[in-house]
Amino acid sequence: MVIAKACPFSGSSPGVDPYVAVYLEVLRCSGYSERSLRKKLRVFVGFVEWMGRRKGSVTDMSPPQVSAFLRRRGVRGSKDRTARERVALYGLLRHVGGASRVVPEVLQNPKDARLASLEASYTDYLRNGRGLAERSIEVYLPYVRSFLGAWLARAAMNPGGVLDAPFVRSFLLGRIRGRSVEWAKLQATSLRSVLRFLFLRGEAALDLSLAVPTVRRWSLSPVPAFLSPEEVERVLAAPDRTSSRGRRDYAILLLLARLGLRAGEVVALELGDIYWRTGEILVRGKGGALDRLPLLSDVGEAMALYLEKDRSRSSSRRVFLRMLAPHVGFSGSSAVGHVVRLALCRSGQRSPSSRGAAHLFRHSLATRMIRQGATLAQISEVLRHRCPGTTQTYAKVDFETLRDVARDWPGTGKGSGR
Repeated sequence: MVIAKACPFSGSSPGVDPYVAVYLEVLRCSGYSERSLRKKLRVFVGFVEWMGRRKGSVTDMSPPQVSAFLRRRGVRGSKDRTARERVALYGLLRHVGGASRVVPEVLQNPKDARLASLEASYTDYLRNGRGLAERSIEVYLPYVRSFLGAWLARAAMNPGGVLDAPFVRSFLLGRIRGRSVEWAKLQATSLRSVLRFLFLRGEAALDLSLAVPTVRRWSLSPVPAFLSPEEVERVLAAPDRTSSRGRRDYAILLLLARLGLRAGEVVALELGDIYWRTGEILVRGKGGALDRLPLLSDVGEAMALYLEKDRSRSSSRRVFLRMLAPHVGFSGSSAVGHVVRLALCRSGQRSPSSRGAAHLFRHSLATRMIRQGATLAQISEVLRHRCPGTTQTYAKVDFETLRDVARDWPGTGKGSGR
């Protein structure tokens, strides 16, 4: 590792471990302010002294020791203070021992060690065997972790028991009662996935993915939520473009509204994906697909202004960075969703409850196109749908045309569209 400048927290200072000094310099290079660094330094010095009284050092730190340190006071500090100390110390733990050493305390017993092993193998199966995107893996894991934990707990109470269809069905039905259809479908999909993995791994004698009940939902039943062109413009006007954050958020909103990008595609956009001379951008879509889209003038102007005036210096190649340290790319699609929800709130619009907020602009673009006479094939090309059937749902939003084809209601002689 190359240190850009001399570290003021030198190892010769009282109570400062060399590992701590290097880690603080890493944080400084990531954009943390001196005030934040000094707060973290106080936590680290206290932890080093606490470890020293127990004949240990920073290199010996582990999650149980971090927890014990946080409980060290007779009268505990505030929840916010404890949370800040925990975040700081786990960051130091990752730096000192590598990410593989940061494991929950519960993994100290054999049952949970097996859970961690199965989860790691399943993650590798999804990533390398199935080719899933990291975001999809992140979505699946909480549901899978819950199932694996329940299965291992059952096996611990009944060592002779096997993984069977009744257990699978009761697990699913017990968790979808009272929940939305979308949640139930995701639970069932993740359950089928992990059951196929367990069968291939030899943990189950049968492929029990076939035992997972189907969650019924009529194809193309919902009408997609959308904004009118006037509402879209009000949302675009919501960010304060006199501030750095506002200019960044405005550029993000334009990419969503004008080009119909998905939230994950905005997150993945890199500096090298913008072709200023030809007026194009490279979009990294679903399934590793790469598409070139025209860089519209207002979108290009907003992005150029953000890059010139507001983007922090960073080693990250992502176009859009966090405003607070560390100045790195967004961790996921939820960050873009937060930008959209904030703009919707400021403009007086309600966020959709069924799908991610960023998708609202995608629906709005498709709705405007179809009302202006675009064909479904043209909309499919703009939105980069791989399956033509995905675009068919937008046929339902052209209400005026649908009134013309609505048949008379029996006994009234008037169209049902009335």
